[in-house]
Amino acid sequence: MENKLILVPAEVRSGQLRRVSLEALAAAGRIGEGCRIGAVLLGREAEKHIEALAQGGADVIYWADAPELDSPHADAWYQALAGIIRDLQPAAVLMGHTALGKDVMPRLAVRFGCGLIADCVGLEKDAEGIRFVRPIYAGKAFEKRTAVHGMLLATIRPNNIAPNEPDSSRQAEVVRVAAGPLHVRTVIRDIVRKSASGVDLSEAKIIVSGGRGVKSAEGFRPLQELADVLGAAVGASRGACDAGYCDYSLQIGQTGKIVTPDLYIACGISGAIQHLAGMSNSRVIVAINKDPEAPIFQVADYGIVGDLFEAVPRLTKQLKAMLEQ
Repeated sequence: MENKLILVPAEVRSGQLRRVSLEALAAAGRIGEGCRIGAVLLGREAEKHIEALAQGGADVIYWADAPELDSPHADAWYQALAGIIRDLQPAAVLMGHTALGKDVMPRLAVRFGCGLIADCVGLEKDAEGIRFVRPIYAGKAFEKRTAVHGMLLATIRPNNIAPNEPDSSRQAEVVRVAAGPLHVRTVIRDIVRKSASGVDLSEAKIIVSGGRGVKSAEGFRPLQELADVLGAAVGASRGACDAGYCDYSLQIGQTGKIVTPDLYIACGISGAIQHLAGMSNSRVIVAINKDPEAPIFQVADYGIVGDLFEAVPRLTKQLKAMLEQ
């Protein structure tokens, strides 16, 4: 990929640059020594993130500011990115494995007749080239893939590739580009967010998650109190969502969100395989369950056998006291 361009479409959510975009920039730098790294900003309010992208590794920033791009509209993003890719002819395009990335990147792969390596959790480089590592069989195994010809498209799972340390001395060239005529069939009027906290679940470093053992919607209150102390996000198993204890936007698992936080605290979760598929790659797992035979303990680094309604408040109290010292 020498003397080539690698593009990273950067996502902005609620006015904030998504961390996974910085992680994709770091991945781009690792696969393309000698390549120029270009970030793509879409939307009229995206200009304020130029500095962060430059400090995170972007050499050049392509900015298109059509009003249709202000929201995460997959049709508009696909059309704008297709035009930019057609004009720039990059060697590779990397994007976060987010809801938007999972919608847009397969369309681009079809549009340009190239392969897509999705949901990458690591990179390996040797004399033969770059290999992307991705989980298969619900996280039970990993495969290594590489692109042998043509443009490379890949999506990066959040919280798996460390972003570059911000370098305040770096500056990036800013290039205004035309988004082209965007023909969208739907209009996003409003975005209603359902979240138990202000922390993005898919990018959270710490997650406190509840299962059927919380017994009710009220049972999530001690979990939220613990999350508030830790600055964590609150998640849930499908069983808790199906029981009506919380909204499905909090669901973690094979049919929910895939998360890889630094710390995952599972409260009243038995550990069904579908749930483990969504969180078993967390760096540290703490399980709290009164059943010592619960499958969750097989993947946990630390286990507490006991009633979560006793253990969680005590844990919250102790952590709060420690953090206040």
